Amino acid sequence: MTRITPNQNPNSEAQAMLAQVKAALGSTPNIFTTMAHSPATFGFYLQGSAALGKSTLSVKLREQLALVVAGLNGCNYCASAHTVLGGMQKIAESELALNLKGQSSDSKVQAALGFASAIVTKHGRVNDADFALVRSAGYTDGEIMDIIAVVGLNIFTNYFNEALGTVVDFPLVSTENITKAA
Repeated sequence: MTRITPNQNPNSEAQAMLAQVKAALGSTPNIFTTMAHSPATFGFYLQGSAALGKSTLSVKLREQLALVVAGLNGCNYCASAHTVLGGMQKIAESELALNLKGQSSDSKVQAALGFASAIVTKHGRVNDADFALVRSAGYTDGEIMDIIAVVGLNIFTNYFNEALGTVVDFPLVSTENITKAA
C-alpha cells in the first residue's frame, strides 16, 4: 500500500533534480518522483549516488551489491530496479538472480557480496573473518570503504521504498523466497 504517492507538483528545486534523473535514465521512476516531496531527501540520495559514481568499484559491482542488499532487506522495488539497471550493464540474468541471493559465479564478486551480506545481517558488526575474506579477494582499503558506502546508500533506498510503499514501476522481481530463506 502506497503511503506517500509520487509528487505531481514538485517545486523548482525538485523539478531540477527530476530533470537530472530523466537525463540519466530516460524516465523518472516512482522512487524519484516520490523523493520530489523533499528536496533535502532527494538531494541526499543524488549527492550520495554521485559521490559513489567516483568510486573505483565498477558500475556492475555497485549494481550487484545493490541486489544483495535488496534481497536481504526484502525490497521488491530495489530488486526490480537494480535487475533492470544490472541488465543495462550487460550482467547476465542468471548472474543477477544469483546476486539477489548474495551469490556470484565470480569469486572476487562473491567476496564483495559476502562482505555486503555480513554488513547487512550483522548491522555493520562484521568480524575479522568477514574482513579477511574481502581483503584476500584483493579489495583495497578504499574499495572496502566504498562497498560499505554502497551498502549504506542501498539500505536507505530499501527502507525508503518499504516504509512508503513505493509502487514498483519496473518488471517485478520478488524477494519473497529470498527473505524467507535468509
